[in-house]
Parts: sequence; C-alpha cells; structure tokens
Amino acid sequence: MDPIQTAPIKGGEFLIRETVAEDIFIPEEFDEEQLMIKKTCEDFLAAEVYPNLDRIDQQEEGLMQSLMDKAGELGLLAVSIPEEYGGFGKNFNTSMLVTDAVGAGYSFAVALSAHTGIGTLPILYYGNEEQKKKYIPKLASGEFKAAYCLTEPNSGSDANSGTTKAKLNTEGTHYLLTGQKMWITNGGFADLFIVFAKIDDDKNLSAFIVERTFGGITMNPEEHKMGIKGSSTRQIFFSDCPVPVQNLLSDRQNGFKIAVNILNIGRIKLGAAAIGSSRKVITQAIIYANERVQFNLPISKFGAIRYKLAEMAARNFAVESAAYRVGQNIDDAYEELITGGMDAAQAKLKSTEQFAVECAILKVWGSEMLDYVVDEGVQIYGGMGYSADAPMERAYRDSRINRIFEGTNEINRMLIVDMLLKRAMKGELDLMTPAQAVAGELMSIPDFGAEEDTALFAAEKKILINLKKAGLMIAGSAVQKLMMTLAKEQEILMNIADIIGHIYLAESTLLRAEKLTKLKGAENCKGQTDMMNVYLQQAVDKTYIAGKEALNSFAEGDELKMMLVGLRRFTKMDPFNVKVARQNIAKQLIEANRYCF
Repeated sequence: MDPIQTAPIKGGEFLIRETVAEDIFIPEEFDEEQLMIKKTCEDFLAAEVYPNLDRIDQQEEGLMQSLMDKAGELGLLAVSIPEEYGGFGKNFNTSMLVTDAVGAGYSFAVALSAHTGIGTLPILYYGNEEQKKKYIPKLASGEFKAAYCLTEPNSGSDANSGTTKAKLNTEGTHYLLTGQKMWITNGGFADLFIVFAKIDDDKNLSAFIVERTFGGITMNPEEHKMGIKGSSTRQIFFSDCPVPVQNLLSDRQNGFKIAVNILNIGRIKLGAAAIGSSRKVITQAIIYANERVQFNLPISKFGAIRYKLAEMAARNFAVESAAYRVGQNIDDAYEELITGGMDAAQAKLKSTEQFAVECAILKVWGSEMLDYVVDEGVQIYGGMGYSADAPMERAYRDSRINRIFEGTNEINRMLIVDMLLKRAMKGELDLMTPAQAVAGELMSIPDFGAEEDTALFAAEKKILINLKKAGLMIAGSAVQKLMMTLAKEQEILMNIADIIGHIYLAESTLLRAEKLTKLKGAENCKGQTDMMNVYLQQAVDKTYIAGKEALNSFAEGDELKMMLVGLRRFTKMDPFNVKVARQNIAKQLIEANRYCF
C-alpha cells in the first residue's frame, strides 16, 4: 500500500493509497448557508409534497408541474447552475445536499432529479453558448421542464444499440427524428427532451435538444408502475419530428459519450437521494417503535427491534460518509482543472468522470441500503407496514426502482471492475505493483510480534489495509488467470465489485468517525464510532465470503489453497461485540426519537 501522499487522490486510487481523515469532507462540515438550503428543501417537502402524496400518486392533472414551478421559484432547480445562466453557481457537494434533502420526497424527488440532472446537464455541459443561453435559464427557473430520452424497447443497458433515426431534410435545415423511446421520466409534461438517435447509418448515437412544440411527437398513456406512481412515465414516439440543425447537441456521434458521462452524475445523485429517503424512513420507524406497545412495553425496548434500528442507521451512515467524501473529491478535481485553465463545463465533466468508479459504488450501495431500510421499516410497523394508510407501503414500493435506474446494479458492479482495470491498462492507476507485492507477501511468514500501534483507530486501519490486500490479491489473480475471458465471468466480476464497494464504504465510515472524534472528542462520537465498527465487521465478513466464492471459481490446487490461507489472513480481526454496539446506537436513536446522526 502506498504511503500517505499529498497529491489529490484520483478516482479508484483509494484501493492502493491510504487517505487521511483530514483530507475528506464530512457532512458535519456543511456551512450555515448550505444548511439553510437544505432546510428550504425540507420545508418545501413538508408544506407542498407530504400533504399531497395521494394526489401526486394519482397524477392529478397539473399538480406535478405546479410543484416544479414552486420549486423553481424557490431556486431549487438552479442550485448548481452558473450565475450567468440564472443559477446560484453552488459546488457539486451542495447539489448533492439538495438531492439528499429532496430524496425524501417520493415521486416528486424523481421528477426534480430527472429535470435538474439528466434533463438539464447535457445542455449545460455539452451545449454551445447559444444553446446554453437559450435553454438553461428557462430550465433553471422551471419555465421549461426537461426529460431524457435514451431507453428504447430493445435498448436498455446496451444504450448504443438504439434504433431511433435522424435524417437531414433536403433543405439541410432540420433533422427528421423517427423512433420510439420508453420509460421516459417527466415525459407527460416535459417541454424539452434530450433525445438520442443515430444520424443515417452512424455507428454511434448523436444527441438532440427537442422542444415539445416542434411537432411529430406523440405519446402513449401514463405507465402503470409498481412504485413512484406520481412520476410521469411515458412512451414517446417521434415521427419525422423536425429538429433545427442548430439543436444538435455537441458533435455528431458524441451522444453515447454524453449519455455515459451524464449517467455518472445520475448515479452518485441517486445514492444521495437514497440517503435522504432512508433517513426519513428510519425516523418514522423510530417514532412508531416508541409509540407501539406490546406486552406492556414499547416495542423499541426489544432487542430484535433495536437490532433493526441500529443496522438501518449504520448502513445509512456508511453510504452518507462515502457520498460526501466523493462529492468533495469531485469539487477538488474541478478546482484543480479550472486552475489549470480548463473550460468550466469541461472541468465539471472531467471531474465527475474521474470518479466514475466511486459514482457507480454509491449508486449500488445507496440503492441497496435504501431497499434494506424500507424492508425493515415495514417489518417494524408489522401489519400496519403492509397498509397503504401507513407510510411504509409507499416507501417500500418507491424504493425498488433505484436498483434499476441509472443502469442496473448488476451492470454497475461490472462497470466498477471494468473501469478500474481499464485505468490500470492505460497507466492511470498502478494496480499491478501493489497486487504483486501482496502476492509476494503470501509467501512470507506473518509478523506476529509487531508492536501495537496506539494511534487513534490504528487497529481498524490495519483491518482496512488488509481488506485492500485481499481485494488486490483476488482481482490481480483473476486478471492473470482469466485474462481476456474475465469480461465474460460476470459472477466473479460481481464478487470483486462487492469487495471493492465494501472497502470503500468501510474506509469512508472510518475516516468520518476519526475526523469527528478529533473535532468533537471521543465521548461525543460514541454512536458514530459504534456504527463504524458495526459496518467494518460486516465489510470483513462479506469480503471473506465474496473472496472465497471468487477464488473457488477460477483457482485450483495448491494455488487455491495458498490464496484461501491469504484471504483468511487478510480478513482476520479481533473479536468485537456487535450486539452491544448496536444496543448503544439504538439507545441514542430511541432517546432522540429520530435519526440523530
């Protein structure tokens, strides 16, 4: 493992480099202005969204548009838009905070996120100056609502296989778009569509800015969905829809690159939205557990319920720790690129692209954390959890889409490994040197007599270093053993991705607990430290299971035996009483009667 370095960390480098707590951002560091923005979001949900949830789910005519208008008036659509285009010009982590706060807004959160993210950012990041001046102020104010048209009936995860066509008219003034798009969020009321299509017989997609009023656009009725029922979701048909040539977005055949890069942002923002949604569910579950009496006691007195509350909180805390760590990394990379003379829009893209691995991790672990939390929320409510008159039923149904949105979790897991290996092959990340060092360490005798390190969280940091060694050993061996066929071994790729993700969240949680302890003192951070230890224990156990499955899948004989011994060595830790830790976490939650971390 590399020693501590002073240069800014690169995307994916966490696997081979130690990060110090002082170098990460934690949510407790948001300033007064940022917290006021968050409070504005929370107040908006309380006043405009929560009292109207049934009306929203019934898709009452004009209601979602009016909510978007009101959000626009408050500036919630313009937080990260540059000031010259009618926005507030806030940094990436502030936009993450808004997404987090609004994430508790059920279907409204989906509509707002689609508009401000995949609907607006393609123009902001890829549009020319004329396009930005024409459209961004209207999108920032809410005068125009946006939708993103990529998916087709036979083109989902394989986005570039879309068959929607664009053909230049004989006058050379307009592209005529013909094709079908499906699962289009905000489709029923959007004024503007970012549409992906292939010009003539091009191999790759191009992107177009399409106004609803251009003509040649028809729609199917609203889709009937399992959850997010208030989110407008339509199939959209384009039949010789005339799009002015000046509305081609970026260069011809650059559409697939636009789609990939915008989805990076969508992925990490989805992770942020999951945090806000989860936090609300945890608070509702705590309140119910304190009020529900069985056997003459509030059910919050029982160990099984306390286990659930503590586990829900610990998983949310871990995802939150990682999300704002990455958000600050992206902001730091942006500032460095700007200082180097790069155009602001390009710097925004490049900084996010740099941390695409972490964005994919946040999407997967955020969505799966929320699914766990809402499922346990239903369980805590018991029979009432299954009732549509109680809040858990809607939260449960609405959560499920997140593992499909922005690329399925399976696709994202494979992307995590694929992006890391490609960066290693390009020389951007040196994964092989530390992987070879770990292979050499397997042949050495473990150091049983090392002097105990008394620094803060030294034992936990040693565990993390070993987890990284386990990940490098398994990934390096898989690459050497399988080489070109590794891309087809999806089960092994997902095992490796699980290890990488667990490492990243465990490290983020540890660094946050360490920074908080240094800022506030150990006595004031017992709950956060307990959550860190609970999550770290699980990361170790899950790394061992995923590692064993992967090794058994491609290694054999003495090589397999040696690596399994190494895996046991790298996932070894001293006993820790997780029951007591969870009890302590739950006690704080129950006494506060809300998610209090």
